[in-house]
Amino acid sequence: MQTYQLGRAFTAVTLKDDTVDVARRHALQLIVIEENLGMFWETLIQRHFLRQPLVMSWINWIYSFIHIPGTIAFLVWLYYYTTVRNRIDEAQPGKLKGAVSGSPAGPLLYQARRRTLAVCNLLAFVVFTLWPCMPPRLLSDTTADGQDADLARSYGFVDTVHGVNGSGSVWTENRFCNQYGQRCPKSHGSLADSSQAAMPSLHFGYSLMIGLTLITIPLPQHHRRTILRTRLTRALRLSLPSWRRLVCVILGFLYPFTILVAIVATANHFILDAIAGAVVCALGWYFNRVLLNLLPLEDYFLCLVRIHKPEPSLLDVKDYPSESTLDPGM
Repeated sequence: MQTYQLGRAFTAVTLKDDTVDVARRHALQLIVIEENLGMFWETLIQRHFLRQPLVMSWINWIYSFIHIPGTIAFLVWLYYYTTVRNRIDEAQPGKLKGAVSGSPAGPLLYQARRRTLAVCNLLAFVVFTLWPCMPPRLLSDTTADGQDADLARSYGFVDTVHGVNGSGSVWTENRFCNQYGQRCPKSHGSLADSSQAAMPSLHFGYSLMIGLTLITIPLPQHHRRTILRTRLTRALRLSLPSWRRLVCVILGFLYPFTILVAIVATANHFILDAIAGAVVCALGWYFNRVLLNLLPLEDYFLCLVRIHKPEPSLLDVKDYPSESTLDPGM
């Protein structure tokens, strides 16, 4: 996540007027592509929610405050879960000492998802640096000039987050914004900030990665019992999931779907931005092990600064004294 935010900061600092024009042109190109594919639904979706102010206010809040905190909370939970599950697997009889490192829900799972986020950030940084794209909400900027600007305003996107009555977002309202006056005070109703990094949408990429992890997370054996076994299900050989698996599947679907609705309804991303975010997520999911090739560089750096990387160690249960041998006075 740090890579992505640093990339956005770099883009903001180096942003020029011609970059804004290019980003606007790219956004209009995306609209043309979506129109040709019959999937330019952004304006319809936003107008639907604009007619429901209470729902729209909740969507603004979700967009503004869930993305980064939600991802951090997920990583904290995943680290805790994989650590606890690691101990559960370690306690299973017949498992060799040290074999727990291969547990599907052990530290390797957490490390893989962490690398997935890193790959997503790197790919997104490359894309939005080489191909800046303006979010839909900035297309309605009344201060922009030129034929492209008139065409952009004709779509009528509304910045519901950064507008006069919007909730604002700490991720786009900071000292890296307004480097060249692209953003005006809220009282002027400006829709701009310096972010031209709509493509790809890491809001959706992150949420999809979290959703897929929840859906596929390995559960302990005693949590896999089916919620319903009847003669019919046995006759049809149907295996219904446990209620814990069902909860994981529901949450794993609802979270990315909610984020998708939020980024489109608030005019912060096009649908193609979300699709690109899904592609970036898939690449990070399947090819995150590429980052393991950088481990020698990490070892070399740690050697230069003369510090040691902490290594996880597994202690045999036999190494612990039994309760009967402990000093009662301890």
